[in-house]
Amino acid sequence: MSLEINALSGGYGQVPVLHDVTFSVPDGQVVGLIGLNGAGKSTTIKHIIGLLKPRSGSIKVGGVTLASDENTYRQNLAYVPETPVLYPDLTLREHLELTMMAYGLDQKQALADLEPMLEKFRLQNKLNWFPDNFSKGMNQKVMIASAFMTHAKLFIIDEPFTGLDPLAIHDLLDLVRVKKAEGASVLMSTHVLATAETAADSFVLLGDGQVKATGTLDELRAKLHIADASLDDIYMAMTGEEGR
Repeated sequence: MSLEINALSGGYGQVPVLHDVTFSVPDGQVVGLIGLNGAGKSTTIKHIIGLLKPRSGSIKVGGVTLASDENTYRQNLAYVPETPVLYPDLTLREHLELTMMAYGLDQKQALADLEPMLEKFRLQNKLNWFPDNFSKGMNQKVMIASAFMTHAKLFIIDEPFTGLDPLAIHDLLDLVRVKKAEGASVLMSTHVLATAETAADSFVLLGDGQVKATGTLDELRAKLHIADASLDDIYMAMTGEEGR
């Protein structure tokens, strides 16, 4: 199991934001993390990547916890944030080389493996560019390339379609399918429900810091007794009371 979260409670201050959150992301699966703003999606992700410490419960990535084996935990995990984080004084090449060092990748081999991805995102002739020359979409593509060049077991992508044009979204989903076929897993938080519906194998619906429902689209339809409901229909039905 690439990600196992068991009875997680936590947050930022004295009052917990998350309450007994339990779900998993199996090997070779894409799981959509769905919920209203303030439902706990970002807080959950921050706990997984180690920016927040759980009050109680456990998080395992690739079978280990952050406390038991920090290096293995972090190398099992790759993250694409909602807002790109780039260093203004580093070129694209230097950003990629920094990731190679962090994950212990062979630089020559990693650069060779990266070539198709850089061509896919039309970055192959921009290796010496600095972030000041990048558009918002290019910044996001750098973050995607930095994450997907790794051999992580779990990829966490937080609102990954922000700033991407339709072709780049298609290219990102191709990368997700490749990693999935290789046995890695993806936790994808997004408000683009139509894309999530086609890209994800199953879903975790959060509300008020709790897991409201989990399952495939068919399983969620059965729970709501709504035949042929779209993910958008299910989302609206399950969050209707919460949003009032």
